[in-house]
Amino acid sequence: MTHHHHRHDVGRKLTIAACLNVLVVAGELSIGWWAGSLALIGDALHNGTDVVALLLALVAVRLERKPATTEMSFGYQRAGVLVAFINAATLVALTVFFLQEAWSRLGHPHAVQTSAMLITAIVALAVNTGTAWSLYRESHGDVNVKGAVIHMIGDAISSAGIIVAALLIRFTGSTIWDAVVSMLIGTLILWSSYGVLKESVNLLLEGTPSGIDPGVVQDAIGAIDGVQGVHHLHIWALGPSSPALSCHLMVGDVPVKHTAALLDEINALLLRDFRIAHTTIQFEFTVCAVDDPSCTPYPVGGVTSGKRT
Repeated sequence: MTHHHHRHDVGRKLTIAACLNVLVVAGELSIGWWAGSLALIGDALHNGTDVVALLLALVAVRLERKPATTEMSFGYQRAGVLVAFINAATLVALTVFFLQEAWSRLGHPHAVQTSAMLITAIVALAVNTGTAWSLYRESHGDVNVKGAVIHMIGDAISSAGIIVAALLIRFTGSTIWDAVVSMLIGTLILWSSYGVLKESVNLLLEGTPSGIDPGVVQDAIGAIDGVQGVHHLHIWALGPSSPALSCHLMVGDVPVKHTAALLDEINALLLRDFRIAHTTIQFEFTVCAVDDPSCTPYPVGGVTSGKRT
């Protein structure tokens, strides 16, 4: 499957997921209000943010398809990272408000219609589980889609919690379980959304993408025959699944024409082992200076220890 077809497939799945979640939100809000269930209303609000999350993710996917221009030389790939940050930050803020409401209801329990809770939560669980599963494969290496999937998983967990709460209310006769389960759901959602928030902030600040160790990358380059030193190594992300790299390589006193094959070998290594397709590599026809702490020396064809930037 080509990258274009892959992004089109992701867009189609996001559209279907958003439409299904609109129906879930409408059902949970109306039934939750009638049944008097805070957990059900909270899940409806959570699903509401998921609709926004899915729509924003869809917008980001389409923006990423736009070609680069003279003004936007890297295209719009970073849109996916920005959307992931907005999604995670919105979810955290809404969940904090929801936890406060649940805490207030602990001291003032309300009557709850458990049958309506059960039926609605089961339907919501099926929808959220199905949409999360359909997008799971596409979420690998794409923080934008991963953010949408985590929203779906969080909602699926919420729906499962509502089912548990309804059963506990039925068996014990105490409506306090509605608020207790709501607080547990809110805490779990905060924990699950923190990872996406942290990763998106890291990428927006030009940090190294998760899953890539700069030291390992540097040693892999240094192990290639002909590379005698590596410095000014930087790894960042152009978009959710587009890591980039720039560095200076010391190659000693060799003819310039010999660097073409070396560059091809390095780029092939970076793409194969680290998924890094965009590189900017500058060759320096010298070796690391003894007093240069920013340069890591390597013998030809091997790896030695040294100080990294």
